Amino acid sequence: MRYAFSTSPQYTTWDWMLEVWERADGLDVFESGWTFDHLYPLFGDSTQDCMEGWITLTALLQATKRLRGGVLVTGMVYRHPSVLANMATTLDITSGGRLELGLGAGWNEEECGDHGIDLGTMRERFDRFEEGLAVIDSLLTNDRTTFDGEYYVLENAMNNPKPVQSPLPICIGGTGRKRTLPLTAKYASHWNYGGQDPDEFAELRGVLHAACHDIGRDPGEITCSVLARYTGDDDELRSHVAAMDAAGADLAIVSLPKTEAPSIVERAARAVAS
Repeated sequence: MRYAFSTSPQYTTWDWMLEVWERADGLDVFESGWTFDHLYPLFGDSTQDCMEGWITLTALLQATKRLRGGVLVTGMVYRHPSVLANMATTLDITSGGRLELGLGAGWNEEECGDHGIDLGTMRERFDRFEEGLAVIDSLLTNDRTTFDGEYYVLENAMNNPKPVQSPLPICIGGTGRKRTLPLTAKYASHWNYGGQDPDEFAELRGVLHAACHDIGRDPGEITCSVLARYTGDDDELRSHVAAMDAAGADLAIVSLPKTEAPSIVERAARAVAS
């Protein structure tokens, strides 16, 4: 099992996040760190403070030297994919090739409704997501991109220079059997399961592998990750990680509690390394 950590920029301060990442940069057990992409906090009072995920990630990668980093995951609904491709390319360059490009369709009705963002129906958001993935993939790899879709239209569009990493690793998050997992098989090198059930994870991993076989892709090329919520209970964390490992997970992303001092990242590292 490999390990990463997450510090969603909600219910916390910039100073706390920065110190966690600076400490984690010296802990070899963690290969990457992750933020999230929301306008409001999740899992509690949505009126509380929440910082923007890409800006925090950019600053955190500049403050570190070794850690890879990503947004788990970027909602396609919030930015035009051409802008997002340029953002990702630039951050990969400025971080020395340490970006993981996390992508998802988007789902938060409250924040979209409040901010006048058209989330759309489930079908519409996944149609838009599929088009956005095609646009981003082309802009990251081709000199010019022409695309004529329902949601996005590009004519000889450029995104230069290209990322340091070729290909730039894409992480897709979600559990959709009909759209998300086949799109992961087509475009991604990393799939993230956000649930906590090892049996469901194993089932969905099987769906992903079948989708890979359908298009002639080796499923071993795709890292399968899970979220592991750390409350400070080392035995609970190790037990959950072991169950996910047995179910076939490659990477555990440990979510750190904001109520603890930044040294919590070192406690989590000791817990998973022991």
